[in-house]
Amino acid sequence: MGKYIIKRLLQLVPVLLGISLLVFSFLHLIPGDPAVTLLGDRATPDQVEVLRERMGLNEPLPLQYLSFLGSLVTFDLGTSIFTGVPIWREILLRWPATFELSVVAMLIALILGIPAGVIAAVRKNSIIDNLMMSGSLLGVSIPVYWLGLLLVYLFAVNLQWLPPSGRIGVDVGYSFEPVTGFFIFDALIQGDFRALGNILSHLVLPAVTLSTIPLAILARITRSAMLEVLSQDYIRTARAKGVLEFWVIAKHALKNAMLPVVTIVGLEFGTLLGGAILTETIFSWPGIGKWIYEGILLRDYPVVQGGVVFVAFVFVLVNLIIDISYAFLDPRIQYK
Repeated sequence: MGKYIIKRLLQLVPVLLGISLLVFSFLHLIPGDPAVTLLGDRATPDQVEVLRERMGLNEPLPLQYLSFLGSLVTFDLGTSIFTGVPIWREILLRWPATFELSVVAMLIALILGIPAGVIAAVRKNSIIDNLMMSGSLLGVSIPVYWLGLLLVYLFAVNLQWLPPSGRIGVDVGYSFEPVTGFFIFDALIQGDFRALGNILSHLVLPAVTLSTIPLAILARITRSAMLEVLSQDYIRTARAKGVLEFWVIAKHALKNAMLPVVTIVGLEFGTLLGGAILTETIFSWPGIGKWIYEGILLRDYPVVQGGVVFVAFVFVLVNLIIDISYAFLDPRIQYK
């Protein structure tokens, strides 16, 4: 197991190199100049050239990329061109917001998606099966930005049940002092239940919006895996022995159908942790996705490069943890 983990961690190096090269190349293909954006349209060519030289933008692209790699080796992701704040500090500030949103969204997807897939498989070709699979298809098909705006209009503007954006209300935010950056955890350890309720109310709309695609995918994958397992001989044997149908489904079928489900959970959760740009932008959620999006608009090269490399690292790390969990779900799997 230890050798396998080390091997996978070493495989992370070429992955990050490839991602850094792609991000660097595509970012420099985008029209626009950070120096012009920073100084404004009224800046003289001399002023622009001086700023470009100070930021190292007048160097050949290969040298700029090698400089970025050199900083990456020393775990230095650089400094934002526009704010002057180190990239690591920005990540530490924004990562808790993305983590909380991703965890809540994935919990919604798991709590609703897996039971929906199991019920659809048990009631194959029934009205319930057709309704659930149609709903999952709808969940995958609806654009996230459209669904987010629709939920804001319905529940925040018309009904006024939930706040439309942000992470915490302005009135509550004045008295609430976060310690770790994870607002839910901070509110719990401080015993501030007023702040906790306000934080959870701000989480509802973005989490529901973000959970729709993982929920739909999990429901369809769970149904497919369950149908395959339910056709196996040991399931028929368990039923022939008089085992209650609930235990046949819960103990024998579901456990053996979890491997493909866990794989999808890892992929989807890694994607969510990378920051959902559209969701965070619509709901003004101060996370990694919104931060990278703003960096793209401002041509802030260090923000985009450092942010994407961090996202790639998190994605690969999450999937490494999922791969290791296979051995616990299925003892027949061994890592050599």
